[in-house]
Amino acid sequence: MAAQLNTLLRAACEHVCPVPPVAGAASAIRRRVAALLAEWRVCPGIVEDSLLVVSELVTNSIIHARPPAELRLSWARGAGDGVLRIEVTDAGPARPAGQPLAGIDPDEHGRGEAIVHALATHHGTRVHSGGVTRWAELAAV
Repeated sequence: MAAQLNTLLRAACEHVCPVPPVAGAASAIRRRVAALLAEWRVCPGIVEDSLLVVSELVTNSIIHARPPAELRLSWARGAGDGVLRIEVTDAGPARPAGQPLAGIDPDEHGRGEAIVHALATHHGTRVHSGGVTRWAELAAV
């Protein structure tokens, strides 16, 4: 029984952390995630893409949503492969749809969803009573 439990613990890892609505949070979280992915021995082939997806989802939450926000990572290792799931949950939109962001150049923003779509194996958005969860999965092969 203990051997099975140890195998399961090695095969799946999870981490949850708050996303503070402050400047510099996205880069700090990205560094933290990079260290976690190395500790979890996530397949090198998806690490850089995963860090970019984390940056996009976290930045989206900081800029467009109401706090609080939370990042959840889970790594499920398989036989030679694995799936990294990235979720960012926030309290929902901070402004009505279509309202421009004050002081932000629209040419500099707005590509995050396309980036996540291009890099993730699966991705989506779930609206629930607590807010909105945007998620992406990256599969290593």
